[in-house]
Amino acid sequence: MSKQATHTQTSCFHCGEDCGGRAIIANEKTFCCEGCKLVFEIINKNGLCDYYTISKNPGSSQKINVRKDKFAFLDDEKICRSLISFTNNSQTHVTFYLPQIHCSSCLWLLENLHRLNENIISSRVNFPQKEADIIFGPKVSLRQVAELLTSIGYEPYISFNDLKHTKPTVSKSKIYKLGVAGFCFANIMLLSFPEYLGIDIREQSLVILFRTINFILSLPVVFYSATEFYNSAWKSLKHKFLNIDAPIVLAIWVTFGRSLYEIFSGTGGGYFDSMTGIVFFMLVGRVLQDKTYEQLNFERDYKSYFPIAVTRKNKDAEETVILPDIQLNDTLLIHSEEIIPADGILTRGSALIDYSFVTGESVPVQKEMGEIVYAGGKQIGSNVEILVVKEVAQSYLTKLWNRDELKDEKKSEEKSFVHLLSKYFTWIVFAIAAITAIYWAFTDTTKIWNSVTAVMIIACPCALLLSNTFTNGNILRILSQNKFYLRNAQTIEDLANVDHIVFDKTGTLTTGQYQDIEYTGMQMTKDLQQKIATLARQSTHPLSKAIGEYFGRTSYSAITGFKETPGNGIEGIVDGDLISLGSKKFVLGNDETEEISAVYVSVEEQVIGRFTFKNHYRKDVPVLIKSLRKQYALSVLSGDNAGEKNFLSGLLGAGADILFHQKPEDKLEAVMQLQKQGKKVLMIGDGLNDAGALKQADVGIAVTENSNNFTPASDGILEASKLPMLQKLVKLCKVNKQVVLCSFIISIIYNIVGIFFAVQGNLSPMIAAILMPSSSLSILLITFGTSNLAAHKMKLK
Repeated sequence: MSKQATHTQTSCFHCGEDCGGRAIIANEKTFCCEGCKLVFEIINKNGLCDYYTISKNPGSSQKINVRKDKFAFLDDEKICRSLISFTNNSQTHVTFYLPQIHCSSCLWLLENLHRLNENIISSRVNFPQKEADIIFGPKVSLRQVAELLTSIGYEPYISFNDLKHTKPTVSKSKIYKLGVAGFCFANIMLLSFPEYLGIDIREQSLVILFRTINFILSLPVVFYSATEFYNSAWKSLKHKFLNIDAPIVLAIWVTFGRSLYEIFSGTGGGYFDSMTGIVFFMLVGRVLQDKTYEQLNFERDYKSYFPIAVTRKNKDAEETVILPDIQLNDTLLIHSEEIIPADGILTRGSALIDYSFVTGESVPVQKEMGEIVYAGGKQIGSNVEILVVKEVAQSYLTKLWNRDELKDEKKSEEKSFVHLLSKYFTWIVFAIAAITAIYWAFTDTTKIWNSVTAVMIIACPCALLLSNTFTNGNILRILSQNKFYLRNAQTIEDLANVDHIVFDKTGTLTTGQYQDIEYTGMQMTKDLQQKIATLARQSTHPLSKAIGEYFGRTSYSAITGFKETPGNGIEGIVDGDLISLGSKKFVLGNDETEEISAVYVSVEEQVIGRFTFKNHYRKDVPVLIKSLRKQYALSVLSGDNAGEKNFLSGLLGAGADILFHQKPEDKLEAVMQLQKQGKKVLMIGDGLNDAGALKQADVGIAVTENSNNFTPASDGILEASKLPMLQKLVKLCKVNKQVVLCSFIISIIYNIVGIFFAVQGNLSPMIAAILMPSSSLSILLITFGTSNLAAHKMKLK
């Protein structure tokens, strides 16, 4: 027998979620929970109901009730100082990260906080970074501000990382360099027009003045703006490798030197316009490329995962303590939904701990008094107390994060194909320059200097660099529009070369929740279903709660009494019947282990059936897998049990490696073995147990429900809703190389035309002024147009 629960879907007026048959009616509106109802009442009371008219279903769910003392740690002056950016007698400035921000109505409400509390002076929202900059007066505390935000559905996310001030900051040096180059380039072009057009300026002093100004304007570009390329070229030369920036630097200095010679010898106005134009356009490409990463941090560690403070028991009193101050033998009070910050022994209560982020095991682990619990797990049961046996810095989670393979930078044996092209391109340019010099040495020695320097100027590989940076920048922009964020441009090439894809299961292919439930066994009457649902709702175990939800909206039966054995099951008398729900051992007395997650049910000690639980696979993931296996070899590495083995075997096809019960070191070793076979590996995971494998793989992609949420260090971040588009996103990365090669061929045609004039020693400023900008602008149009066309065909735009 197989049964699926059904109910009429009713949407919550505040958050838009399905009320699931538990609708609450108030103010002639429907709400899914008391939290959403309370938020509506707060907004309505303050006359802010325009919030609901700006966009459809703007609110965030309030189903998780926040305890009153959750932000008690903000009463600690030391913690407040670490979070506050500025304070004086009249105002205080603070920036909170609010992951719930998602639409224009959120922005509108948060920028009207002063109407909820008159002591808040102003609030401004940084929508891309999901941050709110709040200024408040002395009559309100930081804790009260956090509690106000929480009360309207925007609970601030404050982590241990905030205490260390390790948030990434955006370097503005490239912007400044770009501004300087742009200013100088525009003015030099303007002052050079008379020479372009061959206009006869009778006043020689005016000619000298224009050339002198051009020379002065070129200095900031050469000695400031171009340092971006000097640093890169020097690093590559130290490693005995000629990257594309090396010939760019050579071209800049040859152009600058040739221009100085012409000015001081009085033979011409030089090529300051071409030189500054090269630097300006190349900086534009790099700034565009870097713009994608402003709000992302690819190097996150355990500090971003841990809370900033916890509650410590001091005799009969409770106090808030920040994580660095936790000591051995401290007794910590861990509330429901809180992360355990240190390894310890459970001294009070029964713990139900979700270790899915650390181990990949989707089923919560039951712990009793006297058992050890590890840092990183989330307590999802009632409050418990633990005795600290290892400080935060020595905990299992911290040691796992600080493994040697996570510290080492990924070593790439291969360089970008653009750098390889530029290497050969540079030697070809040198060869042409040498041949030109030899020819004029025997023909007309006066033309050697002009012809050789002209070749070096016109054959500059700037078009190749422009095509690469602008194509990469545009591809990165298109990918980010589809919620796929890459660490750098090199990752695009690495993705294009992948031939083996490795998936984590829990939290990656699946949602990490048991949403697919199936009952097999004897037919159940409506009355019996009601009794089983009543007993299941008395349990704290997630599987029992899921059974209660499985039956949908039912009335409660009379329960005389019940007893729950943590981690095993629950039994009780419901309407006079003895009903048991639990593991195979609990209900049948059978010690035989099984890989599937199942809850058996018996009535009056007679087994009538069982409920089996399967992870809920993300939408369209089966379609994605079937499509990917036509082009790539696939593997699944899971820390979970093997209950899904048959399903995954059918999905991935014959020959696919599917391994379960994988520890972090097992996943790392599996990726290394694939690489030893010559495979280019793409690893896709979501948790700390995947961190080593993500780092070791040729490309590591972290899947997350929100790009700003915590993820392990990786080469890229992909929002979970976009996982079904993975094949299209990787295909777009392959298009990148084709676009660059196409634009490179066109730039070579420009170079051939330019070199034709250069080797003759009669390259005029007019020809240089036409060839250099036209080459650069055409490259920009080609790269932008072709990459956008490819994205449009793939329906990524």
